[in-house]
Amino acid sequence: MVKRAEAKGAGELRAALRAAGLRATPSRVAVLGLLSSASAPVSHGDAAAALEGGGWDRATLYRNLLDLTRAGLARRDDLGDHVWRFELARGHDVTLHPHFVCDECGEVSCLDGAVVVMPRGAAAPRALRTGGVEVHVKGRCDGCA
Repeated sequence: MVKRAEAKGAGELRAALRAAGLRATPSRVAVLGLLSSASAPVSHGDAAAALEGGGWDRATLYRNLLDLTRAGLARRDDLGDHVWRFELARGHDVTLHPHFVCDECGEVSCLDGAVVVMPRGAAAPRALRTGGVEVHVKGRCDGCA
């Protein structure tokens, strides 16, 4: 189930797609709208379920998720369960945007506002200097605790 926050307007979504060099097709606008309103990363299955009334097949939705990722409008992340999840790229540094994953129920939530300090010394891997790092915090969520 996709928890939703306030979505951006369709005009704003179309403008963002065009600015990223993508055509603003109805399915792309719908997928970007879903990501902009989601409160946590969304799997392809979650997106297909949330948008199933739109008449788009699963392959189209997946291609749109990949297109948004390549254009820099979305991020793709594997949280350790071999399922790609997508979220709106909000201009934050990925090293400072951790996710919480419940070991019991698998719920994923963004830890916006949490700060993770990563050492950037000479001995650190290049990925720390280039922002190619994902931070996942695992444990039991409040519902499972």
